[in-house]
This record gives sequence, structure tokens and C-alpha cells, in this order.
Amino acid sequence: MPTPSPRRIDSTFAKARSENRAVLVTYVMAGDPDPETSLEVLRALPGAGADILEFGLPFTDPMADGPAIQAAGLRALKAGQGVAKTLDLVRRFRSENDTTPIVLMGYFNPIHTYGVERFLTDAVAAGVDGLIVVDLPPEEDSELCLPALERGLAFIRLATPTTDGKRLPAVLANTAGFVYYVSITGITGTATPDFGRVAEAVGRIREHTDLPVVVGFGVKTGAHAASIARGADGVVVGSALVDALHRSLDAEGRAGDGTVTAVTTLVRDLAEGVRSAGRTV
Repeated sequence: MPTPSPRRIDSTFAKARSENRAVLVTYVMAGDPDPETSLEVLRALPGAGADILEFGLPFTDPMADGPAIQAAGLRALKAGQGVAKTLDLVRRFRSENDTTPIVLMGYFNPIHTYGVERFLTDAVAAGVDGLIVVDLPPEEDSELCLPALERGLAFIRLATPTTDGKRLPAVLANTAGFVYYVSITGITGTATPDFGRVAEAVGRIREHTDLPVVVGFGVKTGAHAASIARGADGVVVGSALVDALHRSLDAEGRAGDGTVTAVTTLVRDLAEGVRSAGRTV
């Protein structure tokens, strides 16, 4: 198996452990509502308390995303966002920030269309640290996962409430960086997780891996984040941030003076929840 070296991701989790807290992972869609505003938001997230940045690759047919993220992807595509422009935004972010990890999250179709080898070369050059590609199962690891690991990119896999003990080892086999536990059965942003069951599930996953386990889907507030953070290594928030950005747009869908602040205000609340919770594991 290739040996990945996701140094920024590993360093971020190590720092959080030394502070007895979980990490906050924030998701925003690349190019939403336009490339320049998207870059402004990305630049502002670390200062608001985000530890790891997930940057969505817009796609026309996202099977795991709820209405908020689907709409964000369509706004981004309408503004001309694609793989090349997303990598350019990462490159521009990296020119100012060489420490905050960036994970691209999306679907295989845009990557396949761009060209896998070209994509991996350009992603590494831009400063991407990891990939979450939700529609590639372990049986397809040769398509992208293994080549990504060979380039030093973490390939982060999703585990769900329906991932049983027989399936979990296959899911974890080539996972690097962290494991992403989906806290609900369904699409993003549509339900609030049962925090007790989430903690039990995280415990089961930890029996099979030493990787950090982060929890996402359905986390909307600082209080939610705190509940998850007590028993997990990280908390992912996406739809709530995308919703906050959307509510700041004008009737024509254009960003205004308060767009970046709308996102960072919520991130600060989430970060406070994560940092105040401590960890029980």
C-alpha cells in the first residue's frame, strides 16, 4: 500500500489533541456565488476558527448533497466554476496560507473528465491535502484512491450508520488523513443526528483504526458541534454555512458586503462550541 504523507492534516489533529479538543472542519462550495467571493470566504475561515477546509467541487448531479449544497453547486456552475478554476482558487489561497489543510470534496465525474493524472498533478501543485470522492467505493480504489495516495494526497473515506462490521475494514483499508462518519442516513443538511448513537458509532470505528474520526451531516449550531466534539476527533459543518451564505445574497444571487461575515459569524459560534466541549476520549 502506498504511504501517504498528509502533513498539514496530521499536524492539525496533533495540535488539537495537545489542546484537548476536536477540530472544526468547514465546508463551502468553490465558486459560490462567484469565484472572488468564494476565495474571500475561504481566506476568512481559518481566522474565524476553522481548522480544516473542505472545498466543494461543483457538479450537476450530486447524489449525497441536500438542497442547500445542490443549489450552491448550481450557483457556482452558473458563475463558470469548474475543476481548473477551483484548483486556481486553492493555489491563490496557498500563496497566503501554507498551514491550513484543504480537502476537495465532490464526485468522480468532473475529475474523470479533467483527467485523473492531470488532476492529481495539478492538485498537488496547488496545495491540496486530501480528497473526498463520495461515489467511488473501495472496489474502485485503482481509479483514484491509490494514485492519490502515491502522490501524498490523503484519500478520506465515508463511513455511515449502515456500514457494518463486515464492510468497515474494506472502507478503512486505504483511507488516510481521517475517517468521515456520516451521522445520519440520508443527504446533507436534512436532519439532526442522535448524538448518543453518534458517539457509539465513533467508538466502533475506533476499534478498527487509529485514524481520527470526524463527524458530519446535520450539524448546524455551536451546541450541536459541542455535543459531537466531546466524543469525536472532529466536527464537519457544511449545509449550515452554505445556507448562511445564501441568505446573505441579494435577489439576483449576488454577494454583498455582509456575505463573508454571514459565514464567519456562524463559524465563530461553531468554533466556540468545539473548543468549549473538551474531549471525553
